[in-house]
Amino acid sequence: MKTISFFILFFLSAIVISAQKTSPAEFFETSDHVKIKYKVSGKGEACIYVPGGPGQGYYSFELLGGSSLEKNMKMVYMDQRGSGESGTAENYHMDAMVQDIEELRQRLKLEKVFLLAHSFGGIIAVNYAKKYPQHTKGLILTNVTLHFLNNESVQEQIEYGNSLLQQNNKAVPKDSLSSELSKISSALRKKRIGYKFLTEDIETIKQMDKIDSLHPRIIDFGMAVISKPKEFPEYYTDYAPLTKEIHVPVLIITGKKDKAVGTQHYKTFQFPDQKVVSIDGGHLLYYEKNKEFINAVKRFTDKEK
Repeated sequence: MKTISFFILFFLSAIVISAQKTSPAEFFETSDHVKIKYKVSGKGEACIYVPGGPGQGYYSFELLGGSSLEKNMKMVYMDQRGSGESGTAENYHMDAMVQDIEELRQRLKLEKVFLLAHSFGGIIAVNYAKKYPQHTKGLILTNVTLHFLNNESVQEQIEYGNSLLQQNNKAVPKDSLSSELSKISSALRKKRIGYKFLTEDIETIKQMDKIDSLHPRIIDFGMAVISKPKEFPEYYTDYAPLTKEIHVPVLIITGKKDKAVGTQHYKTFQFPDQKVVSIDGGHLLYYEKNKEFINAVKRFTDKEK
């Protein structure tokens, strides 16, 4: 099994399960009988949020920045099956994740929607747009990866980690990149500076952890993908080449200091109708650079009305 990359290790280590009450939300049952939690808030063009992780809930995105979008958009937040407060499932394959989005769209009687994806969520959002272009008004890809654990991004993480540890880089064979990153990540966590892969500001991480700790969460989907890569090869596929076939408007928001997915990964995307906005920040731009993030999204969605 491939060694887990740093930002996935961080995600798993940050999870805190709590029994405290959550804010009101609704549930719907999918065609294969899985209960999905969702919340609709705001007015304007409909936009479904696709969380990262894999398996991250929607709370931290909503409360740390997504809610600012509600002034101009109807935001639809959902916990994916096996994630957050949605139910567990027997099927966590890509087709099921895409179909859950489609069934939520149908339930809300939305003809066309924007999809706003963060991090790992980009893989699912792109596959939705490929299958349902007639219902996709546009894609908003924020700090996304379209190739989970790709060598180029892992190599960048290794070099950055070495710089934080003040040690020299060395040549690492491709088949040893993940294990080398694992060693470096462990050393960074011991020094309590591992969060720098996501953001340079520790207060951002504290705020995210505080929010997540207030809500009960399950991580079945994330654990399935991470622990069984041979069973879920579709999540480890390079979808950058697929972007040439997706003919919907696309906004790519990338962080100049985003070491979680790599600062150069977005350059492999080849959507026929894409716009790139590069922001001086890390992996959590929706919070640490909220004003710039909101403005970029608003300009894009206003243009596509």
